[in-house]
Amino acid sequence: MHPARHRSRSRLRAAALAAALGALLLAPLPAAHRAEAASTLTNTGFEADGTGTATPSGWSTYSAAGQNSASFTEAGGHTGGYRLSHWSSAAYKVETYQYLTGLTDGSYTLSAWVRSGGGQNSAYLALRNCGSAEQRTDLPVTSSGWIRIVTPVTVVGGACTISINSDANAGNWINVDDLSFTSGTTGLAVKGVDLSALKKSEDLGGTYKSSSGTTGDPVALLRNSGANYGRLKVWVNPADGYNDKARVLATAKRIKAQGMKLLVDFHYSDVWADPGAQTKPAAWSGHSYTQLKTDVYNHTYDVLNALKAQGTTADMVQIGNEINTGMLWPEGSTSNWSQLAGLLKSGISAAKAVSSNTQIALHLANGGDNTLYRTWFDNATAQGVSYDVIALSFYGYWHGALSSLQTNLDDVSARYGKKVMVAETAYPFRLDSEDAHENIIDLSSELVSGYPASSAGQTVWLRDVMNVVEAVPNGRGLGVIYWEPTWTAVAGNGWDPADPSSGNGWENQALFDYDSRLLPAAGVLAHR
Repeated sequence: MHPARHRSRSRLRAAALAAALGALLLAPLPAAHRAEAASTLTNTGFEADGTGTATPSGWSTYSAAGQNSASFTEAGGHTGGYRLSHWSSAAYKVETYQYLTGLTDGSYTLSAWVRSGGGQNSAYLALRNCGSAEQRTDLPVTSSGWIRIVTPVTVVGGACTISINSDANAGNWINVDDLSFTSGTTGLAVKGVDLSALKKSEDLGGTYKSSSGTTGDPVALLRNSGANYGRLKVWVNPADGYNDKARVLATAKRIKAQGMKLLVDFHYSDVWADPGAQTKPAAWSGHSYTQLKTDVYNHTYDVLNALKAQGTTADMVQIGNEINTGMLWPEGSTSNWSQLAGLLKSGISAAKAVSSNTQIALHLANGGDNTLYRTWFDNATAQGVSYDVIALSFYGYWHGALSSLQTNLDDVSARYGKKVMVAETAYPFRLDSEDAHENIIDLSSELVSGYPASSAGQTVWLRDVMNVVEAVPNGRGLGVIYWEPTWTAVAGNGWDPADPSSGNGWENQALFDYDSRLLPAAGVLAHR
């Protein structure tokens, strides 16, 4: 992503009420409130009873305050005619649940299609009384499109309670439909952070602290929060000397020393490469297409082989960054797909020559645009480009609704038989700027509805993106990487490598606050 380029972004709807982070556990169910046990989940689409049923067939409803009427069926399902809803004109706490027995011990996953207007103290699916730790998945804020979420659990002892919970304020609502409870498990293999700005920040005096205020190593702080992947961009000959091979090698050592895996992001440029700019490195500017293929191979091999030689072999490599429109313009533009494919194949061949186990990712922006992805990857397939992972950038204030992200992830993972991952996402925890440079996102009108510019809003955004990726069918949701969590407001560490006085428009989307303390959103990286 190129921060400056997105200053001319479209204005989205103003933020609605925040989805609060408190997850208040409803009171344990007395025996008198337990449903009659069954061995399979029944009435999963809430079609058996029509409209207005407080306790749908096969389900039970419980509210310690006698607010059972806040749970009811109504018209308008994800499929079929009906859905379950939680809503009341007064504040309420209610649970709708089924208790299953006779299960074979092992791994199970609950899947459900959900919508929520947000604003609740908590709204979540839970699997409890399963003989193992309770598992929850919070409902994302999505008042329009339905989103599928999943919750895995290990059943020990043959029983489990499937539970839909709301602890809500007056007027808050959720919809739930089309549940399933099947064998198998889910999870995310990649829970990453892009640390490309870190080396320069520290060299210029940037420091980082734990949430309690103790100064520490930011790589270790993020690792201890749950990060298991570090992403580093590579420029060829940047004006400030950062994000070149030498600096990448230094930060890669720190990433690997923390037991994290490494993703190397080749921009094939001296500056930001993104859908609006894929400028050739100055050293390659006069080269022919044939020579550019050699340049790509040699540069890719050189960086990756140096990483391997120091014991920090890349686990994944991006051949190009946000290459919606190709790379190394004009030779590698999507207007000439055969040449773009040749450049991609050169980079892929170099990466595999260094390490055959390194995964190859192809990365586009606009993660909610399914037409773009189908067109691009259909062309890549037709040209015989071989890769392992489809990587997306998805920033909700630019790229659409979470439901659009899910539609695209589901479609391309199935269409091309590939793992998918969100290689870039982020969200602001405040709108004002710490330095003199205007922030990329600095107006409430730019925010995603339901996600305020607050610590809580940032946390919920990252959580919900991770939940969407985890729900990709057939285990093809690989993971999520948070973009530039350490790019705080340090003088000299601006967006323009050729201008030491350029400011940073990203500090309000870092995972360290304006006192350099680790923010709560970092804890979401411990996602199952």
